[in-house]
Amino acid sequence: MFRGLVMLAPALAAGISFASTRYACAEDIKLPATLTFTAYDTGTAGFNIAVGVGKMMKDKYSTDVRVLPAGNDVARLAPLRAKRAASAAMGSGTYFAQEGVFEFGSREWGPQPLQIMLSSVDCNCGSLGVAADSGVKDLKDLKGKRVGFVVGSPALNQNSLAVLAFAGLTQKDVKIVEFASYGAMWKGLINNDTDAAFGTTITGPAKEAETSPRGLIWPPLPAKDKEGWARMQKVGSFFFPQTATCGAGITPEKPIELGNYPYPIFVAYASQAPDQVYAITKAMITNYDAYKGSAPGAGGLAADRQTKNWVVPVHPGAVKALKEAGQWSDAQDAHNSKLIKRQEVLGAAWTDYGKSNPPADDKAFLEGWMKARAAALAKADMPNGFED
Repeated sequence: MFRGLVMLAPALAAGISFASTRYACAEDIKLPATLTFTAYDTGTAGFNIAVGVGKMMKDKYSTDVRVLPAGNDVARLAPLRAKRAASAAMGSGTYFAQEGVFEFGSREWGPQPLQIMLSSVDCNCGSLGVAADSGVKDLKDLKGKRVGFVVGSPALNQNSLAVLAFAGLTQKDVKIVEFASYGAMWKGLINNDTDAAFGTTITGPAKEAETSPRGLIWPPLPAKDKEGWARMQKVGSFFFPQTATCGAGITPEKPIELGNYPYPIFVAYASQAPDQVYAITKAMITNYDAYKGSAPGAGGLAADRQTKNWVVPVHPGAVKALKEAGQWSDAQDAHNSKLIKRQEVLGAAWTDYGKSNPPADDKAFLEGWMKARAAALAKADMPNGFED
């Protein structure tokens, strides 16, 4: 179901062009003199990892990398769509943008043909962090408690609902508190304005919450609870069970069974030049040792740790780099081709919907689009993934 939708026009964050006539060159890798990435707020895992990758590019190729912090998915993608950034360090919002759902079902957006460069799965997980003083021990204890949402960030909000679904809870069972950004939500947890916030276990704000007077816990999502996982994956199909061994209050000696998906996911648009995407991806693969310890979670960007056959395709430029690293197979190529075809089907459906004189009202527009989207995917014999 689609609840609490906020329709936002893409607010273009200030950025700089990554186009340049001067290139830094090492071996066969040619990078522009300047690059811009977008990521979540400063201090988050995605931002810190992007900074670490940027430092590597400065040290190895004399490329100046600017990382723009943005509080939600719309703000992170706007500079990329406007060609003011080369990549966005995204999370599950990558999938929602591709599918043209939630905020991306608004007339200003629609399905976005995003494709992956590299993504990270490390020792961390992504789940609801809960204030220790809230009395919550298990997820079911969140009934009646306050859960943070971020305006304009369907990824975070849907992720929260997916975790709640594990315990058989829905949005109606909790009190939603809306915040302007990811960072503001976690500050809200520390300041007792909410009891739970979604994030990766290694995010800086989670560490701050752990050391705050309220403290922080991560209610477990045991892999053996098959019914819980079935409920969770119905809401968030991109999650998989994983044991966290690092993060706020988590160590290899004190692991917690949680859920995860690739994060950050360095994405580009399908229309971006394969040579440029190849160069960025190749630089990240070749110089992995130079940044793998730069920030928690960066180690998961290794070429041999890439998530296979996920829900969003890999960009052809990145495929070339992964092939050269010996980390690409015929089976994955076939899966990737199907995902690219899916993006084409969604894009055509959006174009046709735009020509059908859709309603001016935002809510009616979204409802009409979701029906058109469902029909197009059914005709192509592809799963919907977002049935009402």
